[in-house]
Amino acid sequence: MLYEWAGRKSAQPIDPALEALVRDIIGKIADKWTMLIIETLDAHGTLRFTELGHKVGDISQKMLTKTLRQMEADGLVTRTVHPVVPPHVDYALTDLGRGLGAAFCSVWTWAEAHYDDIEQSRAAFAARQGAV
Repeated sequence: MLYEWAGRKSAQPIDPALEALVRDIIGKIADKWTMLIIETLDAHGTLRFTELGHKVGDISQKMLTKTLRQMEADGLVTRTVHPVVPPHVDYALTDLGRGLGAAFCSVWTWAEAHYDDIEQSRAAFAARQGAV
């Protein structure tokens, strides 16, 4: 089987472990919260848990906690607990997290370049659906 993706071809068979990792990462970054957290930390640097939640916006404390735990497990963020009263926790992107954010910038660039085309296609589709 040829490995074809993003314009790359290889006669090497796909490593099942790599394929599983790629599918797992895509599943996680397809979750809007992960990408919004990466974007927020990239723009603002290290943030306390509550500041991060406010800047991301419309995220529950439970979802923020769950997403940050997974991101920490994947090595995308660091978590620093400050032993003060009351305690506070800071989050920051790791180099790995910044790299994922940079890779995702390609999607933004593509969307910006094709915004009008997508909007025209959506309008034409909606018009065809309304005509049926």
